[in-house]
Amino acid sequence: MFENFSYNINNGILNPFATYMKELSQNPFKLVTIILDLVIVIYIIYKFIAYAKTSRAWQLLKGIVLILVIITISQVLNLRILNFILTLFMPYGVIALIVIFGPELRRMLEQLGSNKITKYFGLDKSLEAKEKEIIYKVVIAATELSKTKTGALIVFEREIQINDIIENGIKLDAEVSPQLLVNIFTPNTPLHDGAVIISKCKIASAACILPLADDKDIAKEIGTRHRAGIGISKETDAISVIISEETGKISVAKDGTLIADLKEDTLRNILLKHVVKKQYENKETKKIKIIRKKLKKKENKK
Repeated sequence: MFENFSYNINNGILNPFATYMKELSQNPFKLVTIILDLVIVIYIIYKFIAYAKTSRAWQLLKGIVLILVIITISQVLNLRILNFILTLFMPYGVIALIVIFGPELRRMLEQLGSNKITKYFGLDKSLEAKEKEIIYKVVIAATELSKTKTGALIVFEREIQINDIIENGIKLDAEVSPQLLVNIFTPNTPLHDGAVIISKCKIASAACILPLADDKDIAKEIGTRHRAGIGISKETDAISVIISEETGKISVAKDGTLIADLKEDTLRNILLKHVVKKQYENKETKKIKIIRKKLKKKENKK
C-alpha cells in the first residue's frame, strides 16, 4: 500500500515534465510553450513569496516548506510510516490554510489584479481614482497650510524615480492624509524642515533635502524652499507644491518653471493634469480630441 501511494505521488509530480519532454521530442517548437509555462509558474511563486513576507503567512509558509523537506527526506531514506502520515495529512493542511488565512489570500489576489500587467493593458482603473484622491488630500492640506502661513514643500514623484532623495530623508511609507501633511510641516516638529516625497500613492519620506536651483533667471527674493522645489522639478520630471512661509501663497514648480500664487481650484487642476497617469485618460476626452483634430484638418483644407 505504501509503495503504491508513494508511486502515485511521484508519478503525479513528474508526469507534467515527462509529458513535456515527450512533446518536445516530437515538436521542437513546443519549447516556447514550456518556457512560457515555467515563466508563469515562477512569477506566481515569486509574487506569493513577496507577499507572504509582509504578512503573518510567512511563518506558516516556512513550516510548510519544512514539512515538504521532511517528506522528501522520508522518501529518500525509505521512512515509509513517516512518509505515509505526512502525505496523508497534507490535503487537510491545505484546507486549513485556506480557512485560517482566507483574508490574506484575498488581499494577495487583489494585489495580483492590480499589478503592472493589468495596469499596462489598462484593466486597472483603481490607480487613477487613488491618484485623484491623493491630489484632493494634498490640495486640502496645502489650503490649510496656506491659511496659517506654514511653509511646506510637497513633491510628487512621476516617471523618473528619485530614490536617492527619498533615502536621504526619514522614511514613512504612510498613507496620504491632510492631517498628516499638516502635522509634518507644523513648526518646531522633527520633520517640518525639508520636503515630503509622495511616491507610489504614499508618503514615502519626509525631511528630504532637495537640490537647489541656482539659475540666474530666478529672482533673488525667491527663498530656499522655492529654489529646492524648482531644482527637483528641473533635474527630474517631479512636480513640487510649495507654500510660502512669508505670504502663505501656493506655488507649483514644473519642468524648472515656477507657477506662483495659485488658488485652490487652479492647484487641483494642475495636479490632476500632470500627476494622474496619462494612460488612464478618460475615453470621452480622447473622443473630443479626435473630433477637434478632424475639424482642424477640415479648416486647413478650406
